[in-house]
Amino acid sequence: MSSDHIEAIQRALASVEDPEIRKPITELGMVKSVEVSDDGIAEVTIYLTIAACPLRETITTNVTAAVVAVEGITGVNVVLDVMSDEQRKGLASQLRGGQADREITFTQPNSLTRVYAVASGKGGVGKSSVTVNLAAAMARDGLKVGVVDADIYGHSIPRMLGVAGLPTQVESMIMPPSSHGVAVISVGMFTPGNSPVVWRGPMLHRALQQFLADVYWGDLDVLLLDLPPGTGDIAISMAQLLPNAEILIVTTPQLASAEVAERAGTIAQQTHQNIAGVIENMAWLELPDGSRMEVFGSGGGQAVAQALTKITGSQVEVLARIPLEPALRECGDEGTPIVLHSPDSPAAQALTAVAKRLGQRERGLVGRPLGLSPTAK
Repeated sequence: MSSDHIEAIQRALASVEDPEIRKPITELGMVKSVEVSDDGIAEVTIYLTIAACPLRETITTNVTAAVVAVEGITGVNVVLDVMSDEQRKGLASQLRGGQADREITFTQPNSLTRVYAVASGKGGVGKSSVTVNLAAAMARDGLKVGVVDADIYGHSIPRMLGVAGLPTQVESMIMPPSSHGVAVISVGMFTPGNSPVVWRGPMLHRALQQFLADVYWGDLDVLLLDLPPGTGDIAISMAQLLPNAEILIVTTPQLASAEVAERAGTIAQQTHQNIAGVIENMAWLELPDGSRMEVFGSGGGQAVAQALTKITGSQVEVLARIPLEPALRECGDEGTPIVLHSPDSPAAQALTAVAKRLGQRERGLVGRPLGLSPTAK
């Protein structure tokens, strides 16, 4: 076979992405060799980052599909090898942009990632359900989305997004698994079974820092953080580590819940962060006759928005009122967010509208190089 066939195969391999890193395997140095016999059988040797790579079968399938489509190729044999320590170090350095030290890329002046911290005053208001559905809806619209399950004690994001895989470590970098196009990291991926996490302040801070600095997120359009309820250690650490994050408050119509949610929102004033808006969950239950039952009362979301507008001096809006639907809970338990499973349901439509609004916000230009240079007069 001619060198033209080898070049055609290399071009085909450039379309195959590593499923964890989400970059072409040719760019990552994962293609070790390509050989083609006279009868058109191609043998492609691929480097895995680690021997126990959980997605080796996916890589093999994708490489085979890409190469067999090349004209003149009659068969494909994929051989898997493993990167050496030096190759892994080089890959880790490449992914960090040549930076040896770990850094939180989302805080860099040239970062264009929009960061939203989903917060609530108390548990049980549906904060995690809102997070996974916003993430899934944004990813469906073509955005690159990541979710940090920062609710260390009550982590539930992996189940609700249907994440089956575990993180892969390359040197000191962690490759997050993904589901429905959303990259996810959670402390639950590092604890056996359903074991509780018994940590105090410094360990919580370090865990969040690792999730942000040690995990390879790539070039995200949006990063969502599912915070624990209240204004404790994680909320404070989030403000320190991600001062550019905007706070998204989730509450219910119940006034008692709204008062607690208001406290969660006031932390933004102390940390000088913006409030993206308020989402009122469980707003009403639609009955068979078409009427609405306000199970948890009414007015809570608007009360929070008005209070935070007065406290911060900036207009805070109610972005959506999400109806109480059994399917929203059922879809979360099954690992398929309702925006994907039943996109025409009232709850899904309301969540999709919020996702579009937050996802289409212009990304800031502060610190972004514009490619301008002075000219001589």
